[in-house]
Amino acid sequence: MEVIVERGKSIEATRVPGATDTRTAVVPGKGLWAGRIMSGLAILFLAFDAVGKLLRLAPVIEGSARLGYPVSAIFGLGVVLLVCVVTYAIRPTSILGAILLTGYLGGAIATHVRVGDPLFSHTLFPIYIAVLIWGGLYLRDARLRAMIPLRARD
Repeated sequence: MEVIVERGKSIEATRVPGATDTRTAVVPGKGLWAGRIMSGLAILFLAFDAVGKLLRLAPVIEGSARLGYPVSAIFGLGVVLLVCVVTYAIRPTSILGAILLTGYLGGAIATHVRVGDPLFSHTLFPIYIAVLIWGGLYLRDARLRAMIPLRARD
């Protein structure tokens, strides 16, 4: 951790190894922790869901049947979800993991639309998780902020 003075104000930041541009070389301390918390919440939720599918827990089987998925597909969905979550949790592959999870969550949205679930509580829930995934990654990964700046550079 180091203190960096930027336009008259000091901020705590972590220097990103290999970064050369000072605008992308530091991750503000509070933003870094907010990103870690957001990513951690998404990882915990999705890992819990994946383990439930892998163990074929009764509530998971009932919920999947209500959504139209056969019992034989539940284990495979759990494996795919767990691979995506692990890919997201590993720092060098986190952007790839976020992309894979976005595809997985898109399928969840399509499923909820197909069965006519309520909009805000069921159909949009995967988008809430995606906001945690991408928001957390954006706050903690300078590479992503360099690729997708939210404001014009000075």
